[in-house]
Amino acid sequence: MKTAHDIILAPVITENSMEGLAQRKYTFKVAKNANKIEIAKAVETVFPGVKVAGVNTLNCKGTLKRMGRYSGYTPDYKKAVITLTADSKTIEFFDSMQ
Repeated sequence: MKTAHDIILAPVITENSMEGLAQRKYTFKVAKNANKIEIAKAVETVFPGVKVAGVNTLNCKGTLKRMGRYSGYTPDYKKAVITLTADSKTIEFFDSMQ
């Protein structure tokens, strides 16, 4: 059984994800085997008072990195963009970053 903290791994802090805050869209790095229903329930559990309107997921491939003659890939990960309903409260973690 996966807990909510096993599904939501970390927030994604980029310029593009910060622009989505105006439309009540929040971006998180999530577990690769989590589906949209599990992600929505985990967000509502971790952040009380939040209602999820929709979840969009992306599978991101790792990028090629080189150190001299050695090369390898960074790990693949899954990213979720969470859209909140108009009447739900915001996520406080992201409010301090605007």
